[in-house]
Amino acid sequence: MSGITVGNWIIGPLLAVMTLLFIFRIVLTWYPEAESTKFPFSLVYWPTEPFLIPVRKVVPPFGGVDISPIIWVAIISLLREILVGQQGLLKMF
Repeated sequence: MSGITVGNWIIGPLLAVMTLLFIFRIVLTWYPEAESTKFPFSLVYWPTEPFLIPVRKVVPPFGGVDISPIIWVAIISLLREILVGQQGLLKMF
């Protein structure tokens, strides 16, 4: 196995998991009573919050809706396509 194949096996699933976490984070914004410190919700809040804090400083909530998870889903989807997509950089090498 070459280093690029290992990169595909690590980066692809990692980006997929991060996308799912941010999608779950978007869904959790619909339920304001969900506490971020409680067990099932903390599994979503803990890994995503460090990414969302800097984006919230640049892009404030729009109409009371936090759009920072949506921005991260777009960024991660773009990265995933560029790196490990059908014609991604790691596939071409």
